[in-house]
Amino acid sequence: MSSKVTDVRSESQQTQSSPHGVLYVVSSPSGGGKGTLIRRMLDVVPDLSYSVSYTTRAPRNGEVNGREYFFVDRKEFQSMVAADAFLEWANVHGNLYGTAKNQVVSETSAGHDIVLEVDVQGAASVRKLGLDSVSIFILPPSLETLRQRLITRGADSPEELAVRLNNAPDELKQYVAFDYIIFNDEIERASTQLAAIISAERARRSRQETLVRGVIAKF
Repeated sequence: MSSKVTDVRSESQQTQSSPHGVLYVVSSPSGGGKGTLIRRMLDVVPDLSYSVSYTTRAPRNGEVNGREYFFVDRKEFQSMVAADAFLEWANVHGNLYGTAKNQVVSETSAGHDIVLEVDVQGAASVRKLGLDSVSIFILPPSLETLRQRLITRGADSPEELAVRLNNAPDELKQYVAFDYIIFNDEIERASTQLAAIISAERARRSRQETLVRGVIAKF
């Protein structure tokens, strides 16, 4: 697996003196449940957008182009790489995945929070950018649970399933680089915890300075 990252710090620096949005990076091994938790969280957390990534893998049953991913072929993906269109991109389990730079930069520069669903490679790449980001790792309860989730999903060939399971132990070791860990043993509790993390981060003093100063000035 390999990854590439684009330096966008110069584009984000112009927002440092004004309110800017936070990038919430949610990651897990394949089958860890990050997508399910994000969808549930988006139903209850206001003013939070979702960054739709690009991928060269085929759509799974029920997936819609432009909703879960933008599905493109390798030629189009490589053209986007050449045009410096990605915030980060990676080769994961033999397929290419990338985060569109323009959506993340435009949303955060406008003061809007956005959530990004990526593998551990993508999360590592985003950390290098120096953006205002919060990283959250979704921890599956066991390898057997991960296996069953991937089998139930029914999207992978036996060979692809073996690759994902073989990569999982190394991906799990990356938890030490994340700000938060959510143990995904029960969907309702885990999705509630994910929403709570975003609520708590929004209440940080450093993110409330403009509001606080405005209130104090009226006293």
